Amino acid sequence: MSGTALALGGAAPASRSVPLRNWLAVLGAMLGAFMAILDIQITNSSLANIQGTLGASLEEGSWISTGYLIAEIIVIPLTGWLAMVFGLRRYLLVNSALFLGFSMLCGTATSLEQMVFYRIGQGFTGGVLIPLAFTILLVKLPLSKRAIGSAIFGFTATFAPAIGPTVGGWLTETYSWHWIFYINVIPGVLMIAMIWYGLDAAPAQLDRLRRGDWAGIFCMAVGLGCLAFVLEEGQRKDWFGSDTIWWCSWIAVVFLTAFVAIVLVRREPFINLRLLRQRSLGSACLMNLATGLGLYGTVYIMPVYLTQVQGYNALQIGWVMMWMGLPQLALFPFLPLILRYVDSRVVCAFGIALFAASCFMNAFTMSHDTAIEQLKWSQLVRALGQPLLMSPLSQMAAVGIPAAQAGSASALFNMFRNLGGSIGIAALATLVERREHFHFSIIAERLTHNSPRVAETLDRIALGLSARGGDPAMRALAELARMVRREALVMAYADAFFLIGAALTLSIAGAFFLSRARSGAAAGDAH
Repeated sequence: MSGTALALGGAAPASRSVPLRNWLAVLGAMLGAFMAILDIQITNSSLANIQGTLGASLEEGSWISTGYLIAEIIVIPLTGWLAMVFGLRRYLLVNSALFLGFSMLCGTATSLEQMVFYRIGQGFTGGVLIPLAFTILLVKLPLSKRAIGSAIFGFTATFAPAIGPTVGGWLTETYSWHWIFYINVIPGVLMIAMIWYGLDAAPAQLDRLRRGDWAGIFCMAVGLGCLAFVLEEGQRKDWFGSDTIWWCSWIAVVFLTAFVAIVLVRREPFINLRLLRQRSLGSACLMNLATGLGLYGTVYIMPVYLTQVQGYNALQIGWVMMWMGLPQLALFPFLPLILRYVDSRVVCAFGIALFAASCFMNAFTMSHDTAIEQLKWSQLVRALGQPLLMSPLSQMAAVGIPAAQAGSASALFNMFRNLGGSIGIAALATLVERREHFHFSIIAERLTHNSPRVAETLDRIALGLSARGGDPAMRALAELARMVRREALVMAYADAFFLIGAALTLSIAGAFFLSRARSGAAAGDAH
């Protein structure tokens, strides 16, 4: 067995029978990935409560999420290499314990500085859990069981962000925001126990540190960190109207270019970018870029819409988002069976089509009355599409990847999804703001005092407000402006959903370049 295989905890069993220890290792790793992805979104519906407690402004409080995401996106490409350096079992256990520690510290934070520091620690350690779950799937399960493992991984990648705002909102309204961090403790202890029992100890390969691609690592960390900062903070800082954003953008371009050049010429790079030349993995990564935009984009704009237009609190937002999360539980047990008998490329394309259709449902039917009753149908369609997309996509991304390259393949696949999410959120935030101004100006141009309908509307509003005192005519104008602003905002959110739907529709073309994953029966026969 090669040193790489040893460092990753041994190779997958050659037979169709998988030892219980392997299943426990896979399930423990998936539980860790679920918790890490959940913690990206779980603060979304509770940010206002956290900011209020810590005395932070809206811009300052944004770093509660930004710090986590920047740390996570930097560490993901490093996980495969570091797992070989320290041994998969040791590296995963240490980071799991640190993730729990930082989670507890987040719940005890009494200042913004403490919270951001602890969230960065959460991101650095939680970011390890996501790609290593995929790595363990590749090295611990034979091809005949990969459909089941891919279904579990796809479920964690879609269910966690979907249910995050629901769990966060319920905990915040029922107890306090502190519990959105404390809930990691019990599943975290279970995760550590399963990983400790399921993975074999492996000797560290510390000599790799001496031969490490430190120049590439430095360029990657600086480049990705600056890129993540630009994407997260660009909208709040007026993009290139800010010197900070302008300089960070140039730094990102220079250092990421240097990172790619260094990694491609190194004999032992810390991440193997050449794997992207493999048709299936390269196509899956590009599709995962669009998937990240859709997954994180919808979870981002839906709570903001419900807050701004409907005035929902954290718990009410959670109830709406629940319709995108809980139905996935009903579909999940059937995914391995579906992937066994239906071409994985067809399942993936159908899942993307459903996901895109749900976004178009929002784009073409939204009004200021669109609330939980109207949204639950599009959420249900989304809940059906996301698992059908993610599970076969993760399975096909692994086609033809040797165990020695599992770490790099996993890092690339997951990094593209996170990048897609960051790009998507930045693009959607900018789109909503600018399209709101556009729609407001278009509507305002058509509202003149010479219009009989406008005059009639103002008179009706003034009559209803006359009992409140003040100048009814001025109050009527202010109310009309508020109504126009609301309608412009609704149209802007409809445009955002249309953009997500269009991006997902275009990504369907990538399914034609994926390699079909062998069914469980065929794979088993191959062994």
